[in-house]
Amino acid sequence: MGVFSFLKDKGMSLFGGGDEDEAEKVQGMLNEELGGRVQDVNVEVSDGVVKLTGKCDSRATLEKAVLLAGNIEGVSQVDDSGLAPESAGPAEGGVAELNEAEESQFYVIQSGDSLSKIAKEFYGSGSKYPLIFEANREVIKDPDKIYPGQTIRIPKLA
Repeated sequence: MGVFSFLKDKGMSLFGGGDEDEAEKVQGMLNEELGGRVQDVNVEVSDGVVKLTGKCDSRATLEKAVLLAGNIEGVSQVDDSGLAPESAGPAEGGVAELNEAEESQFYVIQSGDSLSKIAKEFYGSGSKYPLIFEANREVIKDPDKIYPGQTIRIPKLA
């Protein structure tokens, strides 16, 4: 996919204090959130840029890894050029109504957005917001709690 830009001053606070370095924190978070869907993942963090290398089970998992790393406060870019999906097919536990084999569009949440508003814009119906929530479950923990500056993925419909 390449290098993706994120809002450096937005996102989850992960880098504050502690003995663990930033790369170890990102790697631990990716392993926790994505479980066995990522293998041999190596993370480098330098000046707000996260570089990911390794393997993952699908394109959807690769996109989720990029979003998880990019939605960390202090991260301005994620380079996924070294992270390879083993297949272009759907990730484990994928949503049947979504075409996870094609590259998703990334969307930066704006003030006043809701998942139903975003679903109406991209899918033509606000009632399809659960599809966006499920596709971003690792990044969005509660569909009613999204914030401006957060980046999410919008997979194509099947």
